[in-house]
Amino acid sequence: MPIRNVVYRQREAGQVLTDLSDYRRAGGYEALRTALTEMDRDETVYAFVRSGLRGRGGAGFPMGRKASFIPKDSVLPAYVVCNADESEPGTFKDRELMETNPFQLLEGITLAGYAIGAVRGYIYIRGEYEHQARILDAAIAQARTAGFLGQGVAGSGFDFDITLYRGAGAYICGEETALLESLEGKRGQPRLKPPFPAVAGLYASPTLINNVETLSALPAIIEHGADWYASMGTEKSTGTKLFSISGHVMKPGNYEIVLHDTTLRELVYDIAGGFRPGREFAAAWVGGSSVNVLGPESLDTPLDYESMAEAGSSLGSAGCIVMDDSGSIVRATLRLAQFYRHESCGKCTPCREGTLWLERILQRIVDGEGRMEDLELIESLAGRMVGRVLCALADTGVLPVTSAVRRFRDDFVHAIENGGVPRPEPMMEVPVGG
Repeated sequence: MPIRNVVYRQREAGQVLTDLSDYRRAGGYEALRTALTEMDRDETVYAFVRSGLRGRGGAGFPMGRKASFIPKDSVLPAYVVCNADESEPGTFKDRELMETNPFQLLEGITLAGYAIGAVRGYIYIRGEYEHQARILDAAIAQARTAGFLGQGVAGSGFDFDITLYRGAGAYICGEETALLESLEGKRGQPRLKPPFPAVAGLYASPTLINNVETLSALPAIIEHGADWYASMGTEKSTGTKLFSISGHVMKPGNYEIVLHDTTLRELVYDIAGGFRPGREFAAAWVGGSSVNVLGPESLDTPLDYESMAEAGSSLGSAGCIVMDDSGSIVRATLRLAQFYRHESCGKCTPCREGTLWLERILQRIVDGEGRMEDLELIESLAGRMVGRVLCALADTGVLPVTSAVRRFRDDFVHAIENGGVPRPEPMMEVPVGG
């Protein structure tokens, strides 16, 4: 997949750096040596702050500010936790980073550990990522043998090691407190906040949690400088972002772009190859499925956090799912509702019951049994879910549904008045017996 190399270390398209010697030749671990020999911990945290790097997992909270929240006077050990439980529909960037450049992630975790004075890092990886887990296991072993993990990292007085932990395939464990519960061997369900993980996270100790893409950006920030990173993008959307684009486009894949320098139209048509002949753009979920869907009027929106918010959506995880006019927005909305119903952990009643009823209402519309009052019922039901649960699953799970009903209301009315929604044509013809 064609990552454009600005921040990440694949020097050529498709280059794989799963051997430590190859990573070192590409400049790997020089950033860690710089931090350990030339910067104290406060300076390292301040570099993260000045870079303006925002969390790349979806929420977009400034990474440096998050690191600065870790108390310096705690009697408990501090931890760094890498959220590699990449389960958001349409998002697959972290998977590629782990399988093609695992050492950049390990270096980033170690830099974060040094900055906050952590004793250990954990990578919580999605259960289905067996191949990536094996690559990370081998990379951790190589880094430990070479002295980049363990006691006296890179000849310094800093002791730090990393443990890989495999999840069991639950979307809810992408939520940071549910991830911590699972990492402690408990059922993966969200915790009540406060206290927040920075104060009482893993084993009730101060914990910094960031995702794969965020932590993988840290070596470049230290190597080239925070000002270099902050010079790309806008004041509030600095640096580059990996976009996972999929759906009806002709060249799906992962693409690294400088924030704000590219519009949604350019991403879809110029970078991802547009659509099949005769097909036009219909809709896109730009930030993964947990965002408001956008229509053709938003094609010229720059891809950054502020512009996406002004367009009424969110950059999220940048898992851009694109649909052309051969698809059905009603069926796509049902499919997303089915996902959130299935992945609800069931702890909060509004989420457990609400996601079930959203699916049932949409299913009957698709099946030709819908009623006009169902559209108002969806809005009413969503209002009883948002803000009434422990985590964001219900809040974000209603966004693709309610935004689709509002933005594409005519499609839902047509489905109700005309006996449902037929199955759309396949994107590609499948040979008989193929």
